[in-house]
Amino acid sequence: MSPDYIRSPLRGASYALLAAALFGVNGSVSKVVIAAGLNPAQVTLMRVVATAILSGLGLALAGWRHFAVTRRELAALALLGVGGLAMVQWLYAVAISKLPVGVALLFEYTAVILVALTAWLVFHERIGARLWWAIGAVLVGLAVVAQVWDSRLNPVGVLAGLAAAVAFAFYFLAGERGVARKHPLAVAFWAATFASGFWALFSGWWNIDPALLTRHVSLTGALESAVVPLWLPLSYIVTLGSFAPFVLLFMALRHTSATAVGIAASSEVLFAFIVAWLWLGESLSALQMAGSVLVFVGIVVAQTARQSVTAALEPPALGEVPQPTE
Repeated sequence: MSPDYIRSPLRGASYALLAAALFGVNGSVSKVVIAAGLNPAQVTLMRVVATAILSGLGLALAGWRHFAVTRRELAALALLGVGGLAMVQWLYAVAISKLPVGVALLFEYTAVILVALTAWLVFHERIGARLWWAIGAVLVGLAVVAQVWDSRLNPVGVLAGLAAAVAFAFYFLAGERGVARKHPLAVAFWAATFASGFWALFSGWWNIDPALLTRHVSLTGALESAVVPLWLPLSYIVTLGSFAPFVLLFMALRHTSATAVGIAASSEVLFAFIVAWLWLGESLSALQMAGSVLVFVGIVVAQTARQSVTAALEPPALGEVPQPTE
């Protein structure tokens, strides 16, 4: 980062909140697209391909040197792309196809708990005592949301949401520790490229009927009367629902701490609930809403439990040449 670069916590928070809002809308848009005929793996492929292309264009404009990676970094980026980016987006897409959008996100964001526990058990980081209160709040809240005493939630959706949490935790930890010295666009490009290669093999993209993309579909719910070609909501998913918020979060990290960014980004859960309620008519009982609030509070508290990682998450500016790690 250049010496004259001025950090603005307010700007950082604004970037993170905008990213959370875009991601929150993306859940409902993705649900419409999946219901129209594309499966979760195909939607995921389109998201990661678009991220690879757009981040690659950004790197090319900044200078080809930013594409450079060592063999060790390439291996880490491959794991990040397949085990993190590819899996978390696919599992989330599966979860929202079976569950209300907000509930799926509640399960996915338990990754925050997994990250803190892994940092404590594996990397021996200092963890605040508040983590245990956060874990208790999240577990109790999830039990209430899922209504474990009389659950009507789709078990496949619940398993997908929990698996997405594991993949999300891996994505966060691998990105934080393995490629922290690379510029965010470089991380995005290589991780998305490997994720694209993976889903190019397993998504069944060759079964997509090209005519499906131009087929007119209803936006359902409160927007049922609105009929648009499928490529229109799909365009939102791959740009404003994927690439843009991803970059905004990293821009936020240039202005404020990872903890602050994480707390602001967690508001995606609230945005998703609001959008799905207003648009798709997805609602919860009063008891489930109380459980959701408890989970959200636990997630926010857990974000503040880690005490030693914020400096590592500040990315270099595009004008700086990252130092090799081997």
